[in-house]
Amino acid sequence: MEQNQNNPYIKDFPILFRTVNSNRLTYLDNAATTQKPTAVIAALTDFYTQHNANVHRGIHTLSEEATDMYESAREKIAQFIGAPTSSEIIFTSGSTESLNLVVAGWAANNLVSNDVVVLNSTDHHSNLVAWQMLAKTLDLKLKYLSVDANGELDLVQLKTYLNEGNVKVVSTSHISNVLGTVNNIKEICKLAHAVGAKVVVDGAQAVSHIPVNVQSLDCDFYAFSGHKMFGPMGIGVLFGKRSLLENTNPIKFGGGMISTVGLESSTWATIPERFEGGTPSVADAIGLGAAVDYINNIGLEKIVAHESSLNAYLIPKLNSIKGLHILGSADFTKRAGLVSFYVDGIHSHDVASVLSTVGVAVRSGHHCAMPLHKGMSIASSTRASYHIYNTYADMDALVNGINTAIKILG
Repeated sequence: MEQNQNNPYIKDFPILFRTVNSNRLTYLDNAATTQKPTAVIAALTDFYTQHNANVHRGIHTLSEEATDMYESAREKIAQFIGAPTSSEIIFTSGSTESLNLVVAGWAANNLVSNDVVVLNSTDHHSNLVAWQMLAKTLDLKLKYLSVDANGELDLVQLKTYLNEGNVKVVSTSHISNVLGTVNNIKEICKLAHAVGAKVVVDGAQAVSHIPVNVQSLDCDFYAFSGHKMFGPMGIGVLFGKRSLLENTNPIKFGGGMISTVGLESSTWATIPERFEGGTPSVADAIGLGAAVDYINNIGLEKIVAHESSLNAYLIPKLNSIKGLHILGSADFTKRAGLVSFYVDGIHSHDVASVLSTVGVAVRSGHHCAMPLHKGMSIASSTRASYHIYNTYADMDALVNGINTAIKILG
């Protein structure tokens, strides 16, 4: 693929043609949310202009069309992540709700006092806070995995925790949203399952960047968000093994998720409907299905190669900037398409602010990973994250913007 402004995918994203502060938009905040291709925008428009109706409860033509499109999206997503059946795909509002469903719906129903949950100290707050709240309620014990200087999880430490006994859950990210580390989920599942523990994976940063097959990984739950994979905001997915979903309580109650309702008690619908109470985000689910089609048309192997080439181009340039420190592995072959860094003597917000003046969009702060930053004794970092539509020119704009920030603020 040409690594310049002739990148063939730029034309698919209308927002990339706008200017910011009289500069061409350089969008490098993909770990927070990706931009949307015309195919996804068109799918949303088509639903609302041609098929808009509620699903599952109508026999008129529009409702039947909407239901077929909604369930077709579920099937596409099941195939995309290698789920055995579409009934193991639960639509949620995003990774946060997906993880909360695991914690409040499954773990609260299956864990007891003194059970141990092993977490990743570098993870997003969505995969930490819910477990912390449940630990207080059930008197669980939380243990945290540390990472080495390259951001890689200490699997020896994991083995130690597992051998100490009573570990019921290991919950971790597939890819760190700060370090870019791709964790060895398959090995983690193998180790955890050997002692009967379940594995919960936050895949928000993984599903549109690397191939994911939940059967091959053998994870028990896998959560991700649509808006980080070219889909709409407000839609996400939880994959769960059916045997575990059968033992999971719904956390949203109302229409659509029931089988029978009496004045004293109710019974639940079959999976997956029992977890999708109320009117679902039908258009957004259909939009997510369109995003899956878009990714499949490109090919994940091409996305992996593209992001790897951007890493190979960018990271040496960043390493040459005096006073700039990259978080995580210096080996660009061991990270996904994102780089977090800090500059001596300059706050991350100030770096991001100067970059914005020249049209470069990055993220600054703790990236919902405060324990990680505290463990590294830094207050915050600046993060540049890229995808299939980014180019060498975007990397140059970033580097030039950082140098400008250092000249102004250093």
